[in-house]
Amino acid sequence: MSAPSLQSFQDQVSELLLRHRSLLDVLSKNGQSSASVNRAVAKAITDCGCIELHASKQSFEPEVNLEKAKELARTHVRGELCENCKEIISTELGRNIFYMSALCNLLDINMDEVVQKESQKCSTLGWFNMS
Repeated sequence: MSAPSLQSFQDQVSELLLRHRSLLDVLSKNGQSSASVNRAVAKAITDCGCIELHASKQSFEPEVNLEKAKELARTHVRGELCENCKEIISTELGRNIFYMSALCNLLDINMDEVVQKESQKCSTLGWFNMS
């Protein structure tokens, strides 16, 4: 079975969304779902311990090229999500995508177009996209 396109998922959300048709309600639910993703990741660190966070300043040498800098950059994460934490975080991310799709529906924005434009921007700007 192939994965649904963003548009088919967006259409499905539109059909299912009965209670949260208010823009303000969807905005608050979207924020709440983002917080739930963050909490689930934090709990993987603090409650389960399957991953650890070792944050420190990223240092880059000026003479290192961008490819080498990418190799040297750290994610600050050590370990690997256990199956339980991965399932919980995946569920929270799914809920987050649901409310993002609902927001797009209410504002008449096509998610496929948003992803396409962002992908084009990434291709055009490359390394400088997120600075």
